[in-house]
Amino acid sequence: MAIPEFYRFMRPSLEILADGQPRHVQEIVRTVASRFGLSDPEIAELIPSGRKTRVRDRTEWSLTYLRQARLVDRTKPGTYKITERGGDYLTKAPQVIKPDELRQFPEFVDFLNRSATTAPPSTSASTPERTAPDSGTPQEMMGAAFRVLNVELARQLLDQVKSMSPAFFEQLIVDLMLRLGYGGPASDAGMTLGRSGDEGVDGVIKQDKLGLDNIYLQAKRWSQGPVGRKEVQAFVGALYGQGASKGVFITTSQFTKEAVDYARNTPNIKLSLVDGEQLAVLMIEHDLGVSVEKRYDVKRVDSDYFTE
Repeated sequence: MAIPEFYRFMRPSLEILADGQPRHVQEIVRTVASRFGLSDPEIAELIPSGRKTRVRDRTEWSLTYLRQARLVDRTKPGTYKITERGGDYLTKAPQVIKPDELRQFPEFVDFLNRSATTAPPSTSASTPERTAPDSGTPQEMMGAAFRVLNVELARQLLDQVKSMSPAFFEQLIVDLMLRLGYGGPASDAGMTLGRSGDEGVDGVIKQDKLGLDNIYLQAKRWSQGPVGRKEVQAFVGALYGQGASKGVFITTSQFTKEAVDYARNTPNIKLSLVDGEQLAVLMIEHDLGVSVEKRYDVKRVDSDYFTE
């Protein structure tokens, strides 16, 4: 039999997790494959990149969509657990859960909208944009798939960053600023300051290759809700204490509106706030903590070559 499309894996995956116990994706893959009655050659079939089996790829994508709808949660890398919402939904879910079915959950709609840039002609202005890579021209489908992949990659990156130590996060921020073009080739272009004497500042980096000015950094690996005005105000106080005029505050969380408003109106200080979503996007754009898995070059006929 042909291996089913990934959305047909969603309900079986949810049912496997229905008892509330966390399970590794490998166990979910084995159980789903058994439920579909797949043969050993079908289970061993690889996707074009050759890096994983098609069954595992389908299962992981189904878990991604369920997670975006907050029906399952990832307790640690590769391990999933059903949420309370997921348990309630399973009692009334259709036998085949399709992506459109998950639009009833605001978080999933937000995921789709973050993955999209354009909507098909049939979509009205009040309807959430469709991003499932299953319609449109081949190039449109590739573009939609690429955006969905990057949204999920950003979430995985942020999860990984949150699992690292504060010292690692501080170094990551310095590395990112260097990738963004600040600092220069010198060994002291950017550095972490450490906990012993940072006085509210976690790192410093030269604004340019000549070192004419410094930018001070605050790295907050935060899991206690949004970062508020109090934390941003403390960082501004540290900047004044350093005699600094420029700062970047980066967090794995978000910032409250009060914190953003305060940062915009701080006198004599230029302050940039970068939340977790922006951080992940910047890491992807500047190849920090990510690597190329597969590259597809879309080519066209070179009309200039065929000019006589």
